Amino acid sequence: MLSRTDMESRSRRRRTQIMLVHWWRKQSLAQQFLCVGSIFTIGAMLLVGLLVTRLIEEAVTRNAAASTALYVDSVIAPLLPDMAKAEPLDEASRRALDETLSQGALGRRLVTFRLWASDGRILYSSDGDQTGRQFPPNADLQAALNGRLIAEFDKIDDVESVAERESGLPLLEIYSPVLQPWSGEVVAVTEFYERADDLESDLYRVRMQSWSAVAAVTILFFFGLSTIVVRGSQTISRQRLELQKQIEKLSHLLEQNSALKDRIQRASATTAALNESYLRKLGADLHDGPAQLVAFAALRIDSGILSKAETPPERRNREVRVIKNSLDEAMREIRDICTGHVLPHVEAATLPRILQDLAASHRERTGNEVELRGLDLPEEIPTAAKICTYRFVQEALNNGFKHAGGQGQWLDVRGDRHTITAVVGDAGPGFSTKTGDGGVGLTGMRSRVESLGGTFDVVSSKAGTVVTMTLPLQDMEKIA
Repeated sequence: MLSRTDMESRSRRRRTQIMLVHWWRKQSLAQQFLCVGSIFTIGAMLLVGLLVTRLIEEAVTRNAAASTALYVDSVIAPLLPDMAKAEPLDEASRRALDETLSQGALGRRLVTFRLWASDGRILYSSDGDQTGRQFPPNADLQAALNGRLIAEFDKIDDVESVAERESGLPLLEIYSPVLQPWSGEVVAVTEFYERADDLESDLYRVRMQSWSAVAAVTILFFFGLSTIVVRGSQTISRQRLELQKQIEKLSHLLEQNSALKDRIQRASATTAALNESYLRKLGADLHDGPAQLVAFAALRIDSGILSKAETPPERRNREVRVIKNSLDEAMREIRDICTGHVLPHVEAATLPRILQDLAASHRERTGNEVELRGLDLPEEIPTAAKICTYRFVQEALNNGFKHAGGQGQWLDVRGDRHTITAVVGDAGPGFSTKTGDGGVGLTGMRSRVESLGGTFDVVSSKAGTVVTMTLPLQDMEKIA
C-alpha cells in the first residue's frame, strides 16, 4: 500500500500536470508552435553546429598535421637508418637527430619527438630518459602502424606524455607511419608534438564562423516558419472570432425564435381560453357539456324506473327531479355558449373548489361517489388552465360513468407554479386504446390539452382506465 506521503506526492504531481495541460490548451497555435519550435530549433542548431564544427575541426587538424608530417618526414627520413631492424638508433643517428630537432624550424615548432617500433618500444626520444622504454601501444599508435596518419589537437592522454600535459601549451599530436622505401611496409612510427598556437586561433575562428553560420541559418529558417505560423494562427483566431460572432448571432436568433414560439403558444392559450365557446361550439364543448347532461338524462329515462308501474311514487318523483335538473343544467350551458359566457364562475373560484363542486355535481347526477385522492394546487392559476382542467375532469368522469358504469372512480390533481397534472381513473373493464374506442370525447380532450402545450395520455386494461393530463403553466397568460 502507498503511504500518505506518496499519495500526497502523486496528488501534487497530478495537479501540476492538470495545470500544465490547462495552461497549454489556453495558448494559441502560434504560441504553442513558438514554444515547441524553439525547443526543437535550439536542439537542431546545437546538433548541427556540433557536427559541422567537429567535421571542420577534424579537416583543419588533419590538413595541418599532414603538412607538418610531410615536412618532418622530409627532414628526418634521411637521418634514419634501416628501420626494418627495429633496434635503438646508433650514436651517430641520435646525435644527428638531436642536432636537427634542437635548431632551425623544427626546434621552434616541435616540443617532443619520438620514434616507435611496432612492439611499443621507443627507439628514439627527444627526452633521452624514454629511449629504449616500452609502453603498451595505444589506439593512435596502432592506427599509425596500419598506415594511417593520426592527428589530435590539445588531447594529450598518453601514458608517456606527462611532460607535454604539464606544459600547458596548445599542442598538435601527430602519429606518422615510417615506410620502407622499396616495399612500402610500415617499419616504424614517428610521434611528435607541434606547438599549435596558430592552429588554436584558426580553430577558434572556424568555430565562431561555423556556429554563427549555423545559428544564422537556423534563426532565419525558424523566423520564416514562425511568420507563416503566426499569420496562420492570426487568421484562425480571426475566423474563430467571426465564427463565435456568427454563433452568438444564431443563438440570439434562436432565442428570438424561442421567444416568438412562446408568444405564439401564449397567444394560442389565450385564444383557446377566450374563444372556448366559438372554437369548440360544435365539437368538444357541446359534447363535453350539454351533450353529456342530455345523454345522462336520456340514460335515466331509458333506465325503466319511470316506465315501471311498481316504481314507488317517491322514487319516480326523485328520478324526474334528477332528469329535470340535468336538462336544466344543459340548457343553462347551452345559453352560456350561445351568449359567449363559458363557465363564468371558473374565473373567480379556485381550481380545488371548482373540482370539488364538479365531483359533487357528478355524484348528484349519477349517484356515484368520486374519490378525491389529492387537490394539492397553487392558488394562482391561469384561467385557461382552469378551464382546460375542468373540461378534462368533467369529460373523464362522464366517460367513466358511461363506459365503466362509474365503478371505482377517483380523481387526483396536483401541481405547482410550473405544471398541473390531473389524473382520472376508474375500475371498469377498460377498452383498446389502439382502435380508438375512446371516440370523440378522448379526441376533444386531447385536442384541448395539446392546444395549450400540454400532454395527454390514456392507459386502459381489464383492471380499469387511467387518463392523465399535464399542462405547463410557464408564461401562460392569465385571462381576466
